[in-house]
Amino acid sequence: MIQKSRYMKLRDILKWGADTLQMAGVDEAGLDAWYLLSYCMGINKAQYYMMQEDEIAEDLHGKYTELIYKRSERMPLQYITHSQEFMGLDFEVDENVLIPRQDTEILVELALDQCAGKNVLDMCTGSGCIAVSIAKLGEPASVTASDISKGALCVAVKNASNNEVAVSFIESDLWENIDEKYDVLVSNPPYITAEEMKELMPEVGMHEPTLALYGGNDGLDIYKRIIGEAAEHINNGGYIFLEIGCKQGQSVSDILYENGFTAVKVEKDLAGLDRVVWGRKK
Repeated sequence: MIQKSRYMKLRDILKWGADTLQMAGVDEAGLDAWYLLSYCMGINKAQYYMMQEDEIAEDLHGKYTELIYKRSERMPLQYITHSQEFMGLDFEVDENVLIPRQDTEILVELALDQCAGKNVLDMCTGSGCIAVSIAKLGEPASVTASDISKGALCVAVKNASNNEVAVSFIESDLWENIDEKYDVLVSNPPYITAEEMKELMPEVGMHEPTLALYGGNDGLDIYKRIIGEAAEHINNGGYIFLEIGCKQGQSVSDILYENGFTAVKVEKDLAGLDRVVWGRKK
């Protein structure tokens, strides 16, 4: 590891941070070093350029060094700063939940078109980013969010409060504790296959919760459980929206058709990969 001197100028410690992350194999090392410096010191780019020749205070120096070492160990940036933007909103995150990703915004945007005046259930809510975004940006009659993880639900409750929306939360292993019927079901369930789990980048495989990632040998276990009982909990004419892995469009579509859903469609993300499957209950 690159050694630091006791006193360093701001520009020097930023370079040290970037060099350290690069040596650790972190992608976009320079950008992450900057984000951590900004987070540590509470400054923006303009302030940095005015202060770059200043010596950093010893306590801030130590704090920044600690953050850089965490990122060097491939802890995701978002778990260090406890923050991630999603749908233009700010969300707290920790290792109890998946980090919200831009691809999931496709799921939310599609669901928002059908949510006005409707009762919505977000299953496998994690951080609550889907449920909170729908409650904040749509006009649903109600939003309920469920998850099997107590830790995830604690994070989701905070995010609903921070974004000033009303969401009801249920601790449940999929349908186990769900008694009501809904007009719209949305879910980003675990869908990583056994083979894909072996190939995850360290930031994901070492730090994001396996419970929220692994979907069984073929990645379809949770889809089968969700869709298998979904018709009992979705009102006639209601919709189901599911995020999928890029190779699962046909398989998940088939499961929906087999369970009585119609007008099933596969939607692509910005990279042109299959990302969402949705359908309607007769």
